[in-house]
Amino acid sequence: MKFIDEAKVFIKSGDGGDGCLSFRREKFIEFGGPDGGNGGKGGDVFIKGTKSLNTLVDYRFQKHFKAKKGRHGSGRNRTGAAGQDVMLKLPLGTEIFIEDELIADVISTDKFLLFPGGKGGLGNINFKSSTNRAPRKTTPGGKGQEAEVFFKLKLLADIGLVGLPNAGKSSLLRSISAAKPKVADYPFTTLEPKLGVIRIGDDESVVADIPGLISGANSGSGLGIQFLKHIERCKSIIHMIDISSQDPISDYKTIINELDGFDQNINKKEKIIILNKSDLIDEDEIKNISLKFNDLVNCPLYVISTITKYGIDNLKNKIVRIGKIDES
Repeated sequence: MKFIDEAKVFIKSGDGGDGCLSFRREKFIEFGGPDGGNGGKGGDVFIKGTKSLNTLVDYRFQKHFKAKKGRHGSGRNRTGAAGQDVMLKLPLGTEIFIEDELIADVISTDKFLLFPGGKGGLGNINFKSSTNRAPRKTTPGGKGQEAEVFFKLKLLADIGLVGLPNAGKSSLLRSISAAKPKVADYPFTTLEPKLGVIRIGDDESVVADIPGLISGANSGSGLGIQFLKHIERCKSIIHMIDISSQDPISDYKTIINELDGFDQNINKKEKIIILNKSDLIDEDEIKNISLKFNDLVNCPLYVISTITKYGIDNLKNKIVRIGKIDES
């Protein structure tokens, strides 16, 4: 399924049906009086968040969503049928904009009303009075609401996984969850965000693997800029560093700078640093690089290898604990 995180659609709730102008006509009843019924209410447009979707691909090709009109009233005081409602299902984390105004944020599976349908018009029976026994007045149905609506998806995850291309993020997600992202030994293997659920017993955390960032990502270089928004909602950030690279400290600072350039609040989140590919260098070098990171940052540091599985269990326990704390 193709990952689509933005969509623009046209949405309209149903118009109400018109009230009816009618008079009772029966044999031997010369002046039957008014009996025009009311129009039916127009259909509503509802939004419902769902956990079964993590992309807006359903809204890529279908761009118009219109609830049905209410039926007109009719004689014998019959009210028109209400128009059929429309229900739009959106992935959790979707923001809904009209023009530049945020009107809703889909963060739960509760259904809510986006656009109400128009009210039904009044038939002439409603205007009968002691002084007007044969009213010819009716009212038309109310108009439904319509607008061009912009959907913007920001994935809901406990932890965002960031790093330079080929740092091993996808391999880690495969190691700690049931997710099966593509893994290969070249940059930009991951072309779209991936979600992985890590479970230990009844506890779980959701990790979002963000495509590799490069220097200049916050200004549009590489793939990262279009996906950085997906870590804005994450409560914690995992920095994945290739410990075997020429300068792991510089790699870390590159990511910090790109996150800062996009949104300075991201670097204020709780963070974990993971030094991956420990199987490629010797223990003394591992200790030396770890000490440099400990001097630079004040956060948990894990040395792992996704190939040999070294350190994976301890890291997995830490990630699940973070998710459990966030839920409490």
